[in-house]
This record gives sequence, C-alpha cells and structure tokens, in this order.
Amino acid sequence: MSHRAVLITGVSTGIGKATAQYLMNKGYPVIGSVRKEEDAAQLSAEYPNLFHTVIFDVRNEEQIQSAVRIVEKITNGEGLGALINNAGVAVSGPMQYVKSEYMRYQMDVNVHGLISVTQSFLPLLGAQNGSPYPPGRLINVSSVSGRLTRMMMGPYSASKYAVEALSDAWRRELSLFGIKVVIIEPGPIDTEIWEKARSEEQPYMDTEYGFILEQREKIIKQNEEMAISAHKVAQSIYSGLTKKRPKTRYLVTGKKILIQSIIKYFPDRWVDYLFTMPMRKANKK
Repeated sequence: MSHRAVLITGVSTGIGKATAQYLMNKGYPVIGSVRKEEDAAQLSAEYPNLFHTVIFDVRNEEQIQSAVRIVEKITNGEGLGALINNAGVAVSGPMQYVKSEYMRYQMDVNVHGLISVTQSFLPLLGAQNGSPYPPGRLINVSSVSGRLTRMMMGPYSASKYAVEALSDAWRRELSLFGIKVVIIEPGPIDTEIWEKARSEEQPYMDTEYGFILEQREKIIKQNEEMAISAHKVAQSIYSGLTKKRPKTRYLVTGKKILIQSIIKYFPDRWVDYLFTMPMRKANKK
C-alpha cells in the first residue's frame, strides 16, 4: 500500500532528520523543509526517490506560500498525509533580564511560524468543506517544557505552552473534517545541542542569576544522562501518524513515570521546591 507524502519542518538535524529517515524507511515519501539547500543534500542523496526539499523560513510568509505551490505539485493531487511541525529554537535566560527582541524571536519561530505554516498547509490535509483530499494528520512537536517550566527556561516554555494550547484548539476544531491532531512532548534529546550549550556565551553572568549559570556544566551533564535518542521521538511520531486512535499527547522522556506524576499530581509549591532546591543550595555555598 502506498503512503501519502508527509511534510516535516526543520529536517536538517535532530528530531526532524531522524523522523524523516524513520518514515522513509517505512516507505513514506517525505517533503522536508530547510532554510539552506545544502542542509538537505545528505537526505536527498540517501533517499533519491522518497525525499523532496522545500526551502523556507517559518517566519517568512512569502516563502511559505511558495512552498505550498511546490508541495501541491509534488503530491500530484493527493494532498498530504500529515504535517509535522518540528522546526523550532530555544531561548533561555532569567525572565527578569531577557530582552524583548530575544523573546520575540522565540515566539516568532515556535508560535507564529507554526501558525503560519499550519494555516497555509491545512487545505492539503483536507481542512475544507468538499475537499478532494482525505483527512491527513497534524502533528506538533512540543516539549516536556510545554508542561513544566524550569528556571532559566521561561522563554522556551512559554512558546511550548502556546503550542500545547494551539494544538488543543486545532484538535477540537479540525475534528469537523476528520483531521486528528497529535502533540509530541520530548524530554532532553541526545544531539549536538549540549556541546553547543557548553560553548555559548552567557550574557547573564553579571546578574543576580549568575550563580545558576556557573552550574551549567553540572546541569548539562544531568541532561545528557537523561537524554533519549531522536529515534525514539521518531517512533512516537510514527505512532501518532499511523494509529487508528492515536493519543492526543505522547510524552517521550527517559523518566516518563516521574514526569507524568509531577504533571498530574504534584502541587505547584512542591514543583517549585523540587526545581529551585538545587539552586538554593548552590547559592548558599
């Protein structure tokens, strides 16, 4: 049985690339968005018959509309089997000092960009009365940070909380067309992001929160120890794509039971204490 094409945003690295490879190994044609054509060269060479590239920045409406026209041609009147919104960035820092321009960048990519892409491609998922396309699926990659907010991660968490709310709204609204909406909530992922974090400049060292940044090597190591492979996230995305009755949310983390318990049962004050206790101890030294 042939599969309809799947569009994945942000396939250059990490979850996007792993998901593209996983789905193509299952026989799915994948259309992957990148910002630079050379980023897709490896996938194009590895899967010449299944991979297609579209180039757009999720913040650029003109580029998105151009991509819609290209995808219409690629799918040849069949529409999309799924749109997987994966592209995103992470801005960190103490909310007391994060500049508005950084906050706007965070929301422009993770929220406004996701909205623009989704609204533009929904017709190809069958979100119209009398659509010629059978219902596709909308899969949004959120994060554990869309359910729990750690210190210094306010900007990123704010964007992912928004993704959670938008997905809930779309799930209820798009049910009118038979379109299922799935949220993927990964924890820390085993990618090059941790080495990048080690080398990043720390603009908040001279603030009251500098002592937390001094602990970043310890925090990075803890995250690396908990990190799961992007392949596991791709497996959950595949389940969300193929299950007849998929879950509304797939929590994908190495400490799933603990995270679920914190989200469902811990009072806010307990979570506050759990997240701030290590930093309070560090500050007393």
